[in-house]
Amino acid sequence: MHILGIDIGGTRLKAGLVDDAGAISCMTCSRTPATLAEFRREMERIVCMRSADGVGIGCKGIINSATTRVEVLPGTLHYLEGHLLADLASGAAVVRADNDARAALAGEVAWGAARGRRNAVMLTLGTGVGGGILADGRLLRGSAGVAGHLGHLTVDPEGPLCICGNRGCLETIFSARAIEGEAIAAVLRGVHSTLTAAFAADPRQITCELVFAAAAAGDNLARLICDRAIKYLAGAIAGMFGALDPEVVILGGQIAEAGPILFEPLQRQVTDRARRLVGHDVPIVRAEISEPGIVGAAALVKFG
Repeated sequence: MHILGIDIGGTRLKAGLVDDAGAISCMTCSRTPATLAEFRREMERIVCMRSADGVGIGCKGIINSATTRVEVLPGTLHYLEGHLLADLASGAAVVRADNDARAALAGEVAWGAARGRRNAVMLTLGTGVGGGILADGRLLRGSAGVAGHLGHLTVDPEGPLCICGNRGCLETIFSARAIEGEAIAAVLRGVHSTLTAAFAADPRQITCELVFAAAAAGDNLARLICDRAIKYLAGAIAGMFGALDPEVVILGGQIAEAGPILFEPLQRQVTDRARRLVGHDVPIVRAEISEPGIVGAAALVKFG
């Protein structure tokens, strides 16, 4: 059985055939079209060129998984709102679609770190913070498809304004955008740091990866920024335990590549906060699927 997995991103549209073992073949990547008409043509090209037993689609925003309708999708892909993704993949016998972070969790359930689990939480840590919840063996979607948007948990009621309209959401403090913003502001103020020495001329070149790398190398400013962000992430994860009682917490996305500088203090703080409530240690692990957009989308057809 081969399933065509399609990952609709803000800048890239990726696709590939995924087999029963979760391996990808015939992978393609192109610029995400700027208009609906272009998008239709590109989807038709992708679907027609690959013979598959079904099509799975992962997309940002709020997706009605029952109908594949794009309910809410701000940003450059706003033109997809109100459309059925199944219609845009016309010609396929079976089409499943869902939010991209929930699709990533489906991939981990099928072939990755959540395999054999019935209760798991996944956070995708990137420019924003996405999430997915596995509850009693099923992907949790909620009444309006919003369940799993864990980046919008309030961690500071008087914190920064968030894109969702709330204040102090997790992703306003722990996300690549938030961490980079804090580092850039510190460099502009002239705070002593290896980052200031390297990027004083153009602080906008500072990336989240560079901040974590500087922290791992012992830079005091970078460590302070990362420590603060991790503290809020740890509090949010520990707070989820009372509601969701997961067997495992899975971290994916670009920030998860930071490695021990992230995972070690995060595991320690979450354990300290939650051990008395749950009575045991809950492992926080890195996602195992290397192409979660494509593989996760395919998993929606097979297991979602």
